[in-house]
Amino acid sequence: MKKNVKKLIGVALTIVSVIASLTACGSASSSGGSKVSGGGVNIYYSVPDNDDTYRASLLAGIEEAANSSGANLTTECCGNDTDAQAEMIKAAADSGKYDAIICRLVDTSTALQIEIAAGDLPVIYVNNEPKVDYLKEDKYVCVGSYEQDAGKFQAQYVWEKLGQPAALDIIILEGAKGHTGAMGRTNAVKYFFRDNGVDANIVFMDFANWTDTEAYEKLNVFKMTGQNFDAIFCNNDTMALGAIKWLKANGYSTSDKLVAGVDATADGCAAVSAGDMFMTVLQDAAGQGAKAVEACIVLGKGGSIKEVEGATEDLRYIWVPFVPVDASNVSQYM
Repeated sequence: MKKNVKKLIGVALTIVSVIASLTACGSASSSGGSKVSGGGVNIYYSVPDNDDTYRASLLAGIEEAANSSGANLTTECCGNDTDAQAEMIKAAADSGKYDAIICRLVDTSTALQIEIAAGDLPVIYVNNEPKVDYLKEDKYVCVGSYEQDAGKFQAQYVWEKLGQPAALDIIILEGAKGHTGAMGRTNAVKYFFRDNGVDANIVFMDFANWTDTEAYEKLNVFKMTGQNFDAIFCNNDTMALGAIKWLKANGYSTSDKLVAGVDATADGCAAVSAGDMFMTVLQDAAGQGAKAVEACIVLGKGGSIKEVEGATEDLRYIWVPFVPVDASNVSQYM
């Protein structure tokens, strides 16, 4: 791991809506009153750079939940540096100012390092799920959405739209290597077709790191193979938008070559409404943010997450459901 910890400059966070695109470091916020009272609870949120729409929306959800509950929230970015994240969390824990930590992990393999750095404080992992071995009931908890559901919804909707063929050729554009969301969503697409006896031939699969530009570039690489394809499965909406741009630039019809995304971002929903993206899957950033803050408040006051809706029986997870979004219901999410 890198040893040159970046010097981070704190900047005031701009309050954004859940559809905003934002990069932010070093904020603090507090105000009053929601269904869960967080008055007097101090939360530290460690996050990599907020350099995509979903992470910006997640930050907005956490801010909104903290504000409405009365909890005090401090946010710091670690610049995608694993050592920096651990050192900043240790400094926060050592300060004695905080009751709980929310952590969007840079790398899931560093969960143990984060827990050691946090000392006695509970850690709420959000959006990037570490291995279950690193979770502990009412101590180290993961808030997220069950990633396999997103891939399952994508595969099911595309397959049915294509008339439930016995075989099809597909492209899969993955997010970041090692990200649990990328792995879970990709594997679920494969498993759906296998479990339904469909010969799904993956003609191309590569990481596009959640970005539209890399999605476009990787599809240009695929183009050189000259292979057929029926659909493009993308781990998020931003890559799906890059795929749509590529399809149009290369003379394909988006009604014939189906594109599926994940997140139901504002741009993703607009593309569904316009008929360019076949479907997306809502990953509820506001819901994940609210549950992470609620878990911090409960655990920070010495309670149990069994009080939190969506908590699993082993008290290690809090699930926020995915929702499939297509032309029939997209207006509800725009």
